[in-house]
Amino acid sequence: MGFSEKELKRDYPNLYREISSDMGGAHPLKVDRGRGYDPSVIDFLQRCSTDAEGLEVIDFMEKRGEISKAYADSLRKRIAESGIRSFGEKRESGYYFKKFG
Repeated sequence: MGFSEKELKRDYPNLYREISSDMGGAHPLKVDRGRGYDPSVIDFLQRCSTDAEGLEVIDFMEKRGEISKAYADSLRKRIAESGIRSFGEKRESGYYFKKFG
């Protein structure tokens, strides 16, 4: 299930800017998906700087039906108990370009 560029810009402006900068300013929704990589909620959580940002990502993905309520609740619990870094180290701008570019 995808979402439009307008929704991404409106709901996650920082993520939109990071994705755009990772691709050298290219349109974030025109990525060649032929390599088969589809980011998971964990990938997005690793981009967050704070617990609050992580909760926002979880809420958004649950609202869009990309993750179940039960899974969203388990992710929220993990943030409450262990913090956002429990999902892995922070992925800085350019991470995906360096890894898959």
